[in-house]
Amino acid sequence: MKLSQVLTAPNQLTLLRMIFVPFIVIQLVDGHYFWALVVFIIAGLSDGLDGLLARRLKQQTLLGQYLDPIADKLLLSTLFLVLSILHNIPWKYTVVVFSRDISILAASAVLFAIAGLRDFRPSIFGKANTFSQISAVFFVLLFAVRRSRWIWIPRVVFLRATFIFTILSALHYVILVQQRLREHTHALPPHSA
Repeated sequence: MKLSQVLTAPNQLTLLRMIFVPFIVIQLVDGHYFWALVVFIIAGLSDGLDGLLARRLKQQTLLGQYLDPIADKLLLSTLFLVLSILHNIPWKYTVVVFSRDISILAASAVLFAIAGLRDFRPSIFGKANTFSQISAVFFVLLFAVRRSRWIWIPRVVFLRATFIFTILSALHYVILVQQRLREHTHALPPHSA
């Protein structure tokens, strides 16, 4: 891996997003939901900005392709876990989120090990799932700052959407994996006798 890939502006922003995670957790544990929300919004803006910069500056790198989803997962999975520990998110949502992520990680590792497959672009369900998770965390934090019905409703809606899209994206990933394995098996040369 070249150092120049790490030093691109989009990748620096992605790394910064990973650095935000412990600061958000500290604010949450200390009961400072407002500051946790502020840092989460900044992290979300940096996520949008790194993708925009990568396209505008033509700085899309292989490292960025791997780093960006890792930063998203680290941020969202950590917040789901901490918010469940603090009784702000029911455990069933966090269990589903973690189960999907661990399963995908394990399946990707196995596929890479046995077949060298590594190019799994996010599906429409995966993107919808990420959007639902970001929105759910945002409204959970906002509701902790200001308890109002207009915040409680989208909080419930996005938590339920996260539950549905997490399951849908996991099922879609299973179908995708089977498809890729079939393509890989057909592409292999037949064994000589």
